[in-house]
Amino acid sequence: MKFTSTRDSSVSVNFSQAVLDCMPQDGGLYIPQDFADLRRWILYTNENTTFASIAGALTSAFINNEFSPIICETIATKAFPFSPKLRKIDERLFTLELYHTPTGSHKEFGISYLVNCLETILTMKGSTATFLDASVGELGASLARVIRGKKNIKAVLLYPRGFIRGLSEEDFIWNGGNVLPIEVDGSEHVCHEIVREIYANRSIVEKYNLTVANTANIGRLLAQTFFYPYAFSRLKNQVSGDIFYSMPCGNYSNLVAGLYGWRLSLPANGFICPTTDEIKVDLAGNCEIMDSIVELEKRGNADPSSPSNLERFEEIFASNPLMLKHFVYPAQVSKEETEQACRKLFNDYNIFANKSTSRAYAAALKRKEIMDEDDASLVLVMRDHPALNSEYIRHTLGTAPEMPERISNALMHTTINRPCVSSAMEVILTMADEF
Repeated sequence: MKFTSTRDSSVSVNFSQAVLDCMPQDGGLYIPQDFADLRRWILYTNENTTFASIAGALTSAFINNEFSPIICETIATKAFPFSPKLRKIDERLFTLELYHTPTGSHKEFGISYLVNCLETILTMKGSTATFLDASVGELGASLARVIRGKKNIKAVLLYPRGFIRGLSEEDFIWNGGNVLPIEVDGSEHVCHEIVREIYANRSIVEKYNLTVANTANIGRLLAQTFFYPYAFSRLKNQVSGDIFYSMPCGNYSNLVAGLYGWRLSLPANGFICPTTDEIKVDLAGNCEIMDSIVELEKRGNADPSSPSNLERFEEIFASNPLMLKHFVYPAQVSKEETEQACRKLFNDYNIFANKSTSRAYAAALKRKEIMDEDDASLVLVMRDHPALNSEYIRHTLGTAPEMPERISNALMHTTINRPCVSSAMEVILTMADEF
């Protein structure tokens, strides 16, 4: 499979280049150029097919001209010692839990997959690369854990002062590890601004072979595509009608990943999500993308530090805009409706739901008519462990889930006793001193 740009369809690169370069020079985002028809394979899977096996097969389908099936299977096996879980809640409601990871975050699936793909690429090329990302917790902790012991990868992680979590002494580059944590004298916003400024400096990007571990990198995003064939492998023998997925929007990565699964011929009948500033409901009740009124060439470059996948979302329906209203179903959800959904999940099913999951369920309740038509089943996507949002849950329910020990240990606060920085130049100088 080749990858092109959301801004220029004449761009055509292989998977390795898309992962290493991270972002096209035209200011867009990398996207798959075409999709294989995997219907026969998807229908062959069942509840005994492991998540790693699904990931290996899909990796081979995505990049079969670069890696052998054995290498693809090896990447997936190393990347996924953990797995999502699909649970049947009642006859027509299922949950897809993506938080069964060391940090309790769904991000760890994509980060682990990206790192193992990148390590394979770098080993084959005899090269090295460096992640540069801003973090306030889970991303940095996941990345540090996954690159531990990797020979060809380093990471520079920018944190607001006092927000370093999940690192250990052995991770630090000055102790022989491969993580350079840097505290910034400013907010998370300042950290992201510094990352953007450094990525705008092409000479620095090339000098350190910089890339990102967020979903601007197509290698991080593709891993999220695996969730939906996995869910279907468990659903196929339990449901006979249509299947809808309801999910939080976030930066639209899970929505885009689900739609990529659909383009691989995954049986899915629609995706439900809360409205956002960018995705609205028109007067007829159909999905409307507000940014589409602005031509791509008049937009700024895609953000390498805090990306939105909305441009990828738009591209999926660019050739057939009418499909959008038949496949994506937003619903406007209020604060009160979100809290009601949170209480309903707890009272009816004993499920602790964080704010984003509660919004997704509230959206599904408001679009109930589309599922009632054919006795459809709903899969509620739960991204992160509810204990990570315990303050909201306690405020809404009066009780909250306990934090699992594995997560509290993985996200333990870390002190580095190093001077803070306040500018991109100071970060660059720190990199030059430590590398």
